[in-house]
Amino acid sequence: MVNAFVRKLSGLADLGEEDVATLVSSTSQTRQFAARDLIREGDRPGPVFVVLSGWACRYKILPSGTRQITSFMLPGDSCDLHIAILDEMDHSIQTITKASIATISRPTMEEMLDRSPRIGRALYAAQLIDEATLRAWIVSMGRRSSVERVALMCELYVRLQSVHGLQSSTVELPVSQLLLADALGMSPVHINRVIRRLREAGVMEISRRSLRITDPIGLVRVAGFDENYLHRRLKTTNIMY
Repeated sequence: MVNAFVRKLSGLADLGEEDVATLVSSTSQTRQFAARDLIREGDRPGPVFVVLSGWACRYKILPSGTRQITSFMLPGDSCDLHIAILDEMDHSIQTITKASIATISRPTMEEMLDRSPRIGRALYAAQLIDEATLRAWIVSMGRRSSVERVALMCELYVRLQSVHGLQSSTVELPVSQLLLADALGMSPVHINRVIRRLREAGVMEISRRSLRITDPIGLVRVAGFDENYLHRRLKTTNIMY
């Protein structure tokens, strides 16, 4: 069975059988983690982390002790290719559920990039999508209202559908309201109020571990969401409509 990392990269470049075999081999050594830090801000950069199952996030801690989550990492996602160039990490990476994590050493990663232009193209495309997603988050944090920021739910919905290759109105969302608040720059009380408002509007529902989109077009309209920054080649594009 092809793992999530191979499935994601296969949707971003035309990989050959040898490319797929190389990726499978490079991610064959995995460890199981509970919710914990994989690496912290200030640490020396290590291997490339690849999420094969479960969820992780990138975050920064402010001097006040508050936390800002800057992205969620889903199955198939990996951390920055060339962060080893830096002397130390400028952010932390944490698993937020039980997760299976593969590590690719820097020499192995460099060898893959040198030997396979197609793997390199897929990895660079994935990194560009990560950067585009970060820009979209910056726009939301700077210019969108609290209700519009829930466009994050649209993004997670599209990404999760791509991960699983399915089209369903309900996806798993193993994220607490506290984590969502840290990602959206809101208080837990405020985000609870917004989620209730969206539920009453009949566009989405969040239960303890799932997200249900009850009116995709209505939610897209409320949030002003446009998935173009996700640059999906997969056949699951435009699944919000």
